[in-house]
Amino acid sequence: MTLLTDLLSAQYLPFILIILIVALASIGFALYLFFKIRALPEGTPRMQEIAKYIREGAQAYLHRQFKTIIIIGAIIAIALIVGIDLMNWLASKFSMVFGAFIIGTACSLIAGYIAMHTATNANVRVTNKVKEEGVSGALKIAFNGGLVMGLAVVGLCLLSVIIMILTMGAVVSEPAAIEGSIIGLAFGASFAALFALLGGGIYTKAADVGADLVGKIEAGIPEDDPRNPGVIADNVGDNVGDIAGRGADLCESITGQFIATIVLAVILFEAIGPPDQYLAMLFPLVSCALGLVATLIGKLFVRGKDTDEPWNILVKGMYVTTVINAGFFLLICFLMFEGNAALYFFGAGVLGLVAALSIGFVTLYYTDERYRPVKSIAKATEGGPATTTISGLSAGLESVGIPVFIMIGALIGSYFLGQAAAPALGIASEEAATFGTAIGALGLFSVCGMVLSLDGYGPIVDNAGGIAEMAQLEDNVRKETDRLDACGNTTKAYTKGYAIATVALAAVLLFQAFNHVVKQRATIEFILTDPLLLGGLFIGAVVVFVFSAFALRAVGESAQDIIKEIRRQFHEIPGLKEGKEGVHPEYAHCVDIATVSALKHMIIPGALIIITPLIVGFALGVTAVAGLLIGAIITGLAMALFLNNGGGALDNAKKLRKKLRDKSDPQSMQCYNAAVQGDIVGDPMKDTAGPSINVVLTLILTIALQFAVVFVIY
Repeated sequence: MTLLTDLLSAQYLPFILIILIVALASIGFALYLFFKIRALPEGTPRMQEIAKYIREGAQAYLHRQFKTIIIIGAIIAIALIVGIDLMNWLASKFSMVFGAFIIGTACSLIAGYIAMHTATNANVRVTNKVKEEGVSGALKIAFNGGLVMGLAVVGLCLLSVIIMILTMGAVVSEPAAIEGSIIGLAFGASFAALFALLGGGIYTKAADVGADLVGKIEAGIPEDDPRNPGVIADNVGDNVGDIAGRGADLCESITGQFIATIVLAVILFEAIGPPDQYLAMLFPLVSCALGLVATLIGKLFVRGKDTDEPWNILVKGMYVTTVINAGFFLLICFLMFEGNAALYFFGAGVLGLVAALSIGFVTLYYTDERYRPVKSIAKATEGGPATTTISGLSAGLESVGIPVFIMIGALIGSYFLGQAAAPALGIASEEAATFGTAIGALGLFSVCGMVLSLDGYGPIVDNAGGIAEMAQLEDNVRKETDRLDACGNTTKAYTKGYAIATVALAAVLLFQAFNHVVKQRATIEFILTDPLLLGGLFIGAVVVFVFSAFALRAVGESAQDIIKEIRRQFHEIPGLKEGKEGVHPEYAHCVDIATVSALKHMIIPGALIIITPLIVGFALGVTAVAGLLIGAIITGLAMALFLNNGGGALDNAKKLRKKLRDKSDPQSMQCYNAAVQGDIVGDPMKDTAGPSINVVLTLILTIALQFAVVFVIY
């Protein structure tokens, strides 16, 4: 009897059907929303022309990026073949590992493409809706554009994982036989996401820095002014970095969470076997599927009037989704676990939900212009760029503390709640406690559909404002798109805090899975005083810093190329800077420079992350790898929070100074220029290095988990 036969029995079939139906329905509804958005009018010929430039630039970049990723992926696949051929005992399973890696890579790339394609079609329609009707209708289009990303990405992750389990279940009889193969799925998703997010981040911030430095500071022209040769590349960057990159990022985070929980379920419940083992394997997928249903219900509450604050309209959907999701979580806990275990695991899930909301709002405090940190940075602009940057870095460092304590609380609380469930489950208390932490992380992940929708909203309205400026629409239109964009800054800050929290908890789960896989096959104890473990800890910490340095340097070097091109055009094209009628910049040149430079600079830092755990594992052994993982998780979490929040605070301080500036007052303009220069420093922090660390953690851990058994042998 195969595993598939067991899973299709009456006890488990309803849960599998829920997963499949919700996954397919979410993808189908995402397609419906996409075509509904595309059917809306695009506005004036000039608006359509600008939108076409942005769309074509984004598509050209993604196509070239995909080719690069496929080439690198082929090299890794060949290396896997060679490595696994050397390990004869693993050769029989290679085809499934290889297939899972390919599927994971494809899912991550498809997720990014869907997100980008939707955003580049929604942006101009948001602008036109503001022009024709007002804010509320435009907000709905932008949110629906983000919802396409949320539904499609999460639905795709669900579908790929359940199909992989069912497919492999047809040829194996025991759950333990699918461990190595499904880890390949997470490995592929993380591999593609690293290059998608890093390359997109380099592109978007190189273009942004170049356009801002020459346009705002040197030429003295407004943001998104059509005279700026880098303005199209800047708007393209919003889509390939903040949209396509984020879609791939969340895809790999969700997949990694699923795989880690499934591997833990297989190992921790092995002693008691079915039905509890199978139900624990399916639990993460069922909880996420019902989270998508909660997201669709929450969508119904995202509505309001033109006079309402956009953030208040959107956050209603988040609150409703969270409450409904808590109810669903309680239901499936009682359906899939017995006795008190259901109640304890529900408590662990609620801790995750509360942590998700709390970390988002702490991030808002440090990055929103209404609160002390951003106001203090805006005040520091009176002293010039140096004091502005120092204040921003200080805010970023300060912001690390509270989110880390929230995550510690969620982890420890869910651990002890899981431990309390041990008697009802019939497994050892340590194993139940470990699974409790997995449930806590699932609670945080279960609202990812709504969070992704809010995340997609931000870049769409940012592009909409850029199109309004470049098309030279009426001042009232630009004023209303600014309202939407201000809310977009809030949603982006909120969702970045959420993304870091999800990755941190997923990383902890992946490490727990690594620990249990190793201990299944060898009597190894990880002792803190072991020099190999300590050496690995330091290597893990250093890798995060070196990767961040590579990412920031890549933005700086790419931006220099774009700056030179923008200066050349202002110098060589007569009448461009003055806005002479009939004179237009050569937008395509900046787009090409940003594309080539981003793809070139993403390879070395990406390779660093892929080869480091392999070198450490083969040279120093599995104990050093354990240290590497712990060091990377701790340092990566702190570094990601610092870079994201510090950069976000500098960005919003600039926006606050823009609101307060008086163009007739030289002192006011000096403060604004100082804020712009602070933002130029913060941009690659929050949009390139910071988000990329999320994928770094998942990728290092999935590689270590994939090769854990090999490291034990060596």
